[in-house]
Amino acid sequence: MKRTFYTIALGLLCSSAALADEVSTCNIPAATVGIVQSKLATVINYPDHNGGLFKPNRMWSAIVDRKGQICSVINSGNDPWPGSRAIAIAKAGTANDFSNSALALSTANLYGPTQPGGSLYGLNNSNPFNPDYLAQGSLSQGSFAVASNSHDDGYSSPKVPGGVITFGGGVALYQNGQVIGALGVSGDTSCADHAIAYRMRHLAGLDKTIPGGSTSDNISYYPTAAVDPSQFKQPHCLGAGTDIVP
Repeated sequence: MKRTFYTIALGLLCSSAALADEVSTCNIPAATVGIVQSKLATVINYPDHNGGLFKPNRMWSAIVDRKGQICSVINSGNDPWPGSRAIAIAKAGTANDFSNSALALSTANLYGPTQPGGSLYGLNNSNPFNPDYLAQGSLSQGSFAVASNSHDDGYSSPKVPGGVITFGGGVALYQNGQVIGALGVSGDTSCADHAIAYRMRHLAGLDKTIPGGSTSDNISYYPTAAVDPSQFKQPHCLGAGTDIVP
């Protein structure tokens, strides 16, 4: 089976995005991916700088499809942390992996139950990040897009980057009540990362059919420094607002 690779010219859609770094096994339409990523330039310049450390925020933004395959990785072009690239990819994968048509879980929601004593403790070890995806520019070459599967059927199976991140910045993307993939951003505090992803998704119109309503997977903060692993919350970040609105 021959797979067709394409490159989305996201620099034209998102003027502040310096690096487009995509692979074409994505099953989300290119136009939809472009719309979501184009919102990064708008959101990082919000007057409240999303409660983050930087103004404008310095971000990586990644999108995966429902199979976890990379659709797009871009950055905001203002020297974001290099290490945040892999984190953004893993956040997208995590939100996609643990959301469905019955329940939306952002990566922020997963913080509490994955702490010691929580019902999901150990989840972080379940889907290790594939180091093939660490190098900037690696995805656009297609060299890590497919790998031979274990069946002698003459086909190849797409690789996915994997990774599990359980703090803010990853949200599932919904159309017609179904998850079509997810968005992950990283480059500031985890609270700011969540605000940016949450707002990008809203501007792209991919939060209208989330089970429980569009705010159901919003970030929720512990009232004190104490962490209760029975609650789907995370600690408050320096500078973050008490509520994130689209």
